[in-house]
Amino acid sequence: MAQSKQQLESKETTPSEIRPFRIEIPQADLEDLRERLVRTRWPAQLPGAGWNRGIPVTYLKNLSEYWQSDYNWRQNEAKLNEFPQFITEIDGQTIHFLHVRSPEPNALPLIITHSWPNSVVEFMKIIGPLTNPRAHGGDPDKAFHVVAPSIPGFAFSQFSEPADETPWNIARVARTWAELMRRLGYDRYGAHGNDAGALISPKLAVMDSEHMIGVHITGGLGIPTGDPDELEDLTEEDRVELEQMAELFAGGSGYASYLTHRPQTLSYGFNDSPVAQLAYLVERFKEFDGWPGAGFEPPSEPIDKDQLLTNATLYWLTRTAGSSSWTYYEGAAGMPTDQTKVPTGVSHGGGPVFRRLAERKNKIVHWSDKKSGSHMVAMAVPESLVDDIREFFSKLR
Repeated sequence: MAQSKQQLESKETTPSEIRPFRIEIPQADLEDLRERLVRTRWPAQLPGAGWNRGIPVTYLKNLSEYWQSDYNWRQNEAKLNEFPQFITEIDGQTIHFLHVRSPEPNALPLIITHSWPNSVVEFMKIIGPLTNPRAHGGDPDKAFHVVAPSIPGFAFSQFSEPADETPWNIARVARTWAELMRRLGYDRYGAHGNDAGALISPKLAVMDSEHMIGVHITGGLGIPTGDPDELEDLTEEDRVELEQMAELFAGGSGYASYLTHRPQTLSYGFNDSPVAQLAYLVERFKEFDGWPGAGFEPPSEPIDKDQLLTNATLYWLTRTAGSSSWTYYEGAAGMPTDQTKVPTGVSHGGGPVFRRLAERKNKIVHWSDKKSGSHMVAMAVPESLVDDIREFFSKLR
């Protein structure tokens, strides 16, 4: 009896195997994207509306026209494919990841986890310097073997249909990362994360402290909980800094509350209109970067336009703008896990008051108050982030 290709493949491979992966988007999907961009039904600009009412029509039209006519996905697809990519199945979920081994024999394995709403595109500028510092003017003794997975529900770690009913919360992702590193043969490693990655990486430290030597995150520790004891003995400068942080958290568009309750509703627009998806992603990037600010001035552009659109295109082509929002629905969006099992380093942690608060429940051995024009640090200031990761782990090697 003739066997189907699927039956033959099931005999030749097992779910736990690691298989090479290459991004090869069908041309028909790219043509469909362009056609949808051309056919966009644009809303009217509200009278007197600027950035204070949301993304201005003129701004998004210009970005959409660039996406449709000048942006080159194939060129950026080729850049992504320069990184060795793989897939494997863990806990019933297909996991996509980049695995770039360093040419340096004593490199330290490092698992790096991206943010939301982002993808492994976030790390395109830092993987080279981390894995091959010698080629980038750095110290070869500070090299890393880099593993960069796509969080389940993001990009090529797409949820199956029907999706697994067990919640993909932060703890489940951390367990998956621990198994991935074990499967790759790494029994001693470090972790780095930003935003969603800054939630997953400390949780991984708690769950796999036997094998992890340290966790580095961009920020999120040392946020006041409301306990009056936390505010004792503060200087006036400390209080001002905390008030500024409180104002930042108090502002915003309310997107988090909506995603916490009704993420499926938004996914229909994301999946049907590339401009609807683009508007949402751009607003999140801008909002995380400090907009809306005083006077609702248009925000700066700290991230390269092509890198922003590569991330948006990846979301569109994989239909994951909706599924990636599980972090809010499952109650995962919040502050990083406090932990003392392994040393912690923070690159963009804020002033001394935040470190003092963080040290109450974390083993802080490295703290920087670095600045970035964007919450997506690896995109905006890659050299600065690489330097901080190297400095932190040099204390632990």
